Amino acid sequence: MGRKLFVGNFPYETGEAELQELFARAGTVESVKVMRDMATGRARGFAFVEMASDDDAQKAIAELNEYQLGGRSLSVNEARPKPAFGGGGGDRGGDRGESRRRSEPRW
Repeated sequence: MGRKLFVGNFPYETGEAELQELFARAGTVESVKVMRDMATGRARGFAFVEMASDDDAQKAIAELNEYQLGGRSLSVNEARPKPAFGGGGGDRGGDRGESRRRSEPRW
């Protein structure tokens, strides 16, 4: 089991400090990273929390998955590794003879 957790479906107003405090109930929290929209800076409703040990991570999942925060039910589970760049992207139209260029609008 990994120590890095995915936390989803929390209110956009929630910040790192609130998640740090919440997950500290389950054990020692090493880091909290709320993912934010690059243009607006607003939270995107999910984060990654790294716990100090596998036992702390398992306890956090058991206690906080489906926990109600701001009227929303949290989704807490083990974070999956980020897929390698270019892997599994599907067919990109390579040799099919189709142009992927956007056509001009027909006014």
